[in-house]
Amino acid sequence: MKRLEGNVTLITGGGKGIGFGLATAFAREGSNLAITGRNLGRLEEAAAKLQKEWGIKVLPIVADGANEEAVKAAVSKTYETFGRIDTLINNAQVSKSGLPLVEHSKEDFDLAIMSGVYAAFFYMRECFKYLKESGGSVINFASGAGLFGKPGQSSYAAAKEGIRGLSRVAATEWGPDGVRVNVVCPLAMTESLREWKEHYPELYAKTIKDIPLGRFADPVEDIGRACVFLASKEASFITGETITLQGGSGLRP
Repeated sequence: MKRLEGNVTLITGGGKGIGFGLATAFAREGSNLAITGRNLGRLEEAAAKLQKEWGIKVLPIVADGANEEAVKAAVSKTYETFGRIDTLINNAQVSKSGLPLVEHSKEDFDLAIMSGVYAAFFYMRECFKYLKESGGSVINFASGAGLFGKPGQSSYAAAKEGIRGLSRVAATEWGPDGVRVNVVCPLAMTESLREWKEHYPELYAKTIKDIPLGRFADPVEDIGRACVFLASKEASFITGETITLQGGSGLRP
């Protein structure tokens, strides 16, 4: 039997990049999926691939995490479709990465906070009663940008550190109800990172130099497998933790 057979996982930003890597890792372990994003075509394409390859059910939902009503509708539709929610993964985030702090406008800063902290808050609040039913878990995504003060990522880092603070409080409040909350700080090779490398080659070179293994983590095999473990019953003793995954280091179940 697969590790997450029959479970239901809701992944924000599940149509591309790390989100699709997560979706692949969870589908491979038997979990049905709800994947959200802002591009219906991309979500439907991802859903078709996952269903064909892994034989699970995937529900694509167009939803902007910064929109409270859209989040409520997405969570309700997920529960109505599957009758349960076992894991929530807050992966999606938008920001003006690479922009120095002094060049940020209020709109730039709001973009990161709304798509990060508010989105995580909305999804967590709406999913809680269903996670309590299933004894489920939340996996929120933060970043080394906040942990280590990466230049050019002030609004992004602020949003991600806000998510870490929110997660710590939720882990404390929700532990007695059997709901676990953990944070993953990934650094993965994705199409977006390849674009970032082209635009900021010096920063890329410095970043890769600081990683002991000299490579970025793989979205499926490194980050996805670690998150599968965190969502599984084998990790029922882990909550309130921040796990950094760079170059394949960190948890390797």
